[in-house]
Amino acid sequence: MADDVAARAVLDLTCALIARRSLTPDDAGCCALLGERLARLGFTLEAIDAGGVTNLWATLGNGGPLLILAGHTDVVPPGPREAWFSDPFEPQIRDGVLYGRGAADMKSGLAAMVVAAERLLARRALRGTLAFLITSDEEGSARHGTRHVVEVLKARGLRPDYAIVGEATAAERLGDRITIGRRGSLGCNLRVLGKQGHVAYPDKAENPIHRLAPALAELTATVWDHGNAHFPPTSFQVSNLHAGTGANNVIPGHVDLIFNFRFCTESNAEDLKARVGAILDRHGLRYEADWWLSGEPFLTREAELVDAARASIADVTGIAAPLLFTGGGTSDARFLAPWGAQTVEIGPVNDSIHKINEHVRVDDLDRLSRIYEGVLERLL
Repeated sequence: MADDVAARAVLDLTCALIARRSLTPDDAGCCALLGERLARLGFTLEAIDAGGVTNLWATLGNGGPLLILAGHTDVVPPGPREAWFSDPFEPQIRDGVLYGRGAADMKSGLAAMVVAAERLLARRALRGTLAFLITSDEEGSARHGTRHVVEVLKARGLRPDYAIVGEATAAERLGDRITIGRRGSLGCNLRVLGKQGHVAYPDKAENPIHRLAPALAELTATVWDHGNAHFPPTSFQVSNLHAGTGANNVIPGHVDLIFNFRFCTESNAEDLKARVGAILDRHGLRYEADWWLSGEPFLTREAELVDAARASIADVTGIAAPLLFTGGGTSDARFLAPWGAQTVEIGPVNDSIHKINEHVRVDDLDRLSRIYEGVLERLL
């Protein structure tokens, strides 16, 4: 009976979170709900808000080790209501599957973490400190969420030992992957300058599209690195290309290009920027480059946290050797790992995240919570 109550607790809390329309960066009361649960356990709550973003830092215990459970309450827009089986902010269960925006990314992870803490603390006291870092700015700009909180806590001299992010990381079955690293993300808004003129008088103009083309061919053909045992080679991808006035007889004055590097630990942002600049300069381009770095790559070594995660997953799911994964996009782990924490991501199956009819299996909710509980048991 106690197990049934605990399993229902994860489902009920997940549904309560889904019902809050927390479109990024609006928290919509999710942190308040989670904070109430944590306060009842004795956690000290602190709001570290910034730029209109809600951030909750909650701690329980004293001394080390310090383990952080991290996640976000904000979700991406659901898309057209008529494409969903049901209202995306009214959680619905069909055939053992829970539907709703945030079901997998990542309100179920947050609910499972809170219930894991409740179950563990009902049995015994902690050794060390357990903390929750919850933000509403992961799906958006990610400037005022985890990034901001980490800088505030760094300034206090705080350094965590372990961090678990509840992102949806499983491929086909709960527990089949542990994310131990992520590639870095470096983007650029590039404007190549020319001289506008009439297409009939090209000698009196300078076509920036024509000037860009050879440089772009070299950029796309360049081997930036060869990757390593944990990461594929760094990739360069153009996502947007715009030029022209719309008229068919005007040579444009500039061409705008947006491109992105997903780079591994064999490269770094400054070197990539320098190499791009060298190519553009070699082709004699006049240009303006606006770079932004979303995060450096990170890799967590196989040590206490990975060992604890493997053991807990094996106990709960029977999967003895989950894949140690470094693919996918970025997450808030990119701010936690450089802080000095061994950092992993463990969460539900990710095949529906950001999609219409986002969902998670109901049976996976309690099992995910037990995975988190097992890691806490081993490390605290």
